[in-house]
Parts: sequence; C-alpha cells; structure tokens
Amino acid sequence: MVATFKIAVLGAQGVGKSAIVRQFLYNEFSEVCVPTTARRVYLPAVVMNGHVHDLQIMDFPPITAFPVNTLQEWADVCCRGLRSVHAYILVYDICCFDSFEYIKTIRQQILETRVIGTSETPIIIVGNKRDLQRGRVIPRWNVSNLVKKTWKCGYIEGWAKYNWHILLLFSELLKSVGCARCKHVHTTIRFQGALRRNRCTIM
Repeated sequence: MVATFKIAVLGAQGVGKSAIVRQFLYNEFSEVCVPTTARRVYLPAVVMNGHVHDLQIMDFPPITAFPVNTLQEWADVCCRGLRSVHAYILVYDICCFDSFEYIKTIRQQILETRVIGTSETPIIIVGNKRDLQRGRVIPRWNVSNLVKKTWKCGYIEGWAKYNWHILLLFSELLKSVGCARCKHVHTTIRFQGALRRNRCTIM
C-alpha cells in the first residue's frame, strides 16, 4: 500500500470539478464559477475507519491532450505529475454533451499512453450537476452501462452544491487504489466525520 494516494481530477471547463474538491475538503460551495487556469495541489490527511491516509489531490485545468511521455508531462506546467498518479477522477456535466466527449477522449488517451500500471490505475467517471437532470443530454442508464461494462470504470453521479455523493466518491476511490482497511466496512459516515475542518489537514 502506497504511503500517499495521488489523485488527479480532470474535466472540461465549467463541469464543477474544483467545486467537488472544495466540497470534499472544506464542506463549502461557491455560486461564483472561477475557471481553473493552473494546477492546484491539496494535501489533506484523512482519518477513515480509525486510520490516517495521506492524499495528494491535484485539480488540473482543462488540458488539450494527455501527455504521451514524461518529457511532455514536465514540459507543460499544467500537466506535471499527471502520469504518476494512483487514480483519476474524470468529471463531466450531465447537461453538456461536449464535456462527456472530453472525458471520453482523455480516458482513451490515458489508456494509450500510460503503459506502465495502466490496467491497475483506477478511473472513476463522475456525472456532476445531478440537480439539473431535466437538462440531461445522455440517459443515465446509457452512460452507466457504457462506463461500467465497456470502459470497466467506476461511475458515480453527484451534486457538488449539496455534497451529494461527494464523500461516496472519495471513499470508493480509496477502496479502488488498494486501501485494504477501507473494505468491508460502511465507510461513508465515518469519512464524513473525518472531514470536518478541524480534522482535515491541508499542508
């Protein structure tokens, strides 16, 4: 088991990926949409089921393409660290078809370019803005079936504004990267208690 779980959060502009991260860490949501223009790194220490787990959550701005090698990764300041993470969260807006096509492309590029350990690197697809489902552009069943059965990825729909399924997302992610202590236990409630501001350390 790795000492620090490195997680990359990717998505098109305006899908709410930064809102998901901030809701998870600080239990807060802003109605003002501020575009992510640079990589943001968060280093929380999370208490889950009585054990401390160090996370490195990297919130990336929209990238034109996944870096094909380490040289390209470190040549672009926005992509640094992207190829060496332990898990990917790919976020799309359920009301925006283009945002789904974006993560579809990024996922394929991850599989094609991250040769070492790719098959063991979890990818979770997140459909955000569930409150706006009347404007959904792709039926939920279609997306879920594609992601789970064809892509072999995890799929969760969430609502960053009211913290709906945000904790579930990260608890499932920790399970998927091999956190043995997180298995066979109902983790969501304990996770929520661990993420109060005075128990989540940002270094």
